[in-house]
Amino acid sequence: MSEDQNPSGNGKGQTREQHIHRAEGGNKNPYQNPDGGVTTTGHVWDDDLADFANQPPRWWMLALTASAIWVVAYWLYYPSVPVPSSNTYFKGVGGWTAIKEMEADKGEVDAVRGKYEARIKNMAPAAILADSDLTEYVKRSGKVLFGDNCAPCHGTNGVGTRDKEGLVAPILDDDDWLYGGRIDDIYTTISGGRQGMMSAHKDSLSAQQIDDVALYVKAMSDEGKDKADADSAGAAGRKVFMESDCTACHGADARGIQAMGSANLTDKVWRFDGSLEGIKQTITYGVNSGDSKTRVAIMPSFTQAGKLSDADIKKLAVYVYKFGGGQPDTPAVPAQAVTAAPASKAR
Repeated sequence: MSEDQNPSGNGKGQTREQHIHRAEGGNKNPYQNPDGGVTTTGHVWDDDLADFANQPPRWWMLALTASAIWVVAYWLYYPSVPVPSSNTYFKGVGGWTAIKEMEADKGEVDAVRGKYEARIKNMAPAAILADSDLTEYVKRSGKVLFGDNCAPCHGTNGVGTRDKEGLVAPILDDDDWLYGGRIDDIYTTISGGRQGMMSAHKDSLSAQQIDDVALYVKAMSDEGKDKADADSAGAAGRKVFMESDCTACHGADARGIQAMGSANLTDKVWRFDGSLEGIKQTITYGVNSGDSKTRVAIMPSFTQAGKLSDADIKKLAVYVYKFGGGQPDTPAVPAQAVTAAPASKAR
């Protein structure tokens, strides 16, 4: 409100200059708010908006003082101020460091884990698996081990990782195994590593033979071996498969041989590209054959690498087994009860 709008002359709505001039003329405090008699800072905006000069509440001042004292105490107790001239820092009167705190926390964890770790150290993987308490402990503690050492290739929770040529590393949470899924098989794989080999056939088979056998292998995977055998379109490929060295590794039934790590060709699980062209490439250039275009499939030995202890490898074996695809040990059967044993499923 301007002075023209306030003809009463009581000082309300005046500009800062008008207010000071009027106050000086009447021997009044020029920073006194004419509306309520409260002292202001002298800052005026929009003609009549002024800042009061009230003091903050006592509780607010006490809190501010306490905060300042806390900051000083914190800086003195903990490491804080760097000292560039000596390439060090003020270490604080409390002697605290993050390393010391981590070691103290680790000590508490180790104390809890110790009773389990001591037992695992002297037990076989199968015995650990048979103990429900130890198995539960491994399921919980093995997650970090798997994440640090296995997940980069096999994926989180063993789901596998893929690139344009197929799986980077096999899936671990199904029941299809190249070298066997018993607990001792898994332990052997982790500790000793695996490096299968399939020879390149670019020189031993003609291009037509490679086309024929690839078509037959694809049909076995898509339709099953019985239908592929009955289909006359696959006769040429079946002839190549049976008469070349394919059966020596994959078996006459094409289900693979776990002792060799050869793949089961009758299921729908593919270590590499399972398309017709992908199968041709694998047959032509092989796996770990030394050819420049070969497929590469190498599982490192964690024992040889020295990165993991034997107890860690046991825990990983049990952890992988408990993904759900682990195969139980076959119980002993009396000799007279033994009949024709079915071929085992290979990964």
